[in-house]
Amino acid sequence: MNGFLPFLAAGWMLLVALYGMVTSRNLVHTVGCLAVAQSSTYVMLLGAGYRRGGTAPVFSDTAPGSRPVVDPVVQALALTDVVVGATVTALLLALTLQLRKRHGTVDPQALTGLKG
Repeated sequence: MNGFLPFLAAGWMLLVALYGMVTSRNLVHTVGCLAVAQSSTYVMLLGAGYRRGGTAPVFSDTAPGSRPVVDPVVQALALTDVVVGATVTALLLALTLQLRKRHGTVDPQALTGLKG
């Protein structure tokens, strides 16, 4: 059961975030829910790369294969995911700020059609 716990937590976080995005009446809240959905992928990636008793893959003091190590590719993917998530969140918040300045609201239902 412990092997599935990170994946269950990631799935639960994703479902809660999707529910928040669907029921939101505020674009800032929607961006926050998207950030939570993005963080569920961190949990999933770190759960996939976890190895009990594993250490960092640095072989300066021992021979390769003498002890279990964690996969550095999964850690690199998680770090890339954090950077991409922060960038997307910042961009969406900037767009939300511009919408508020131009239309006076951040309610998606109150926004009218785009004018060219």
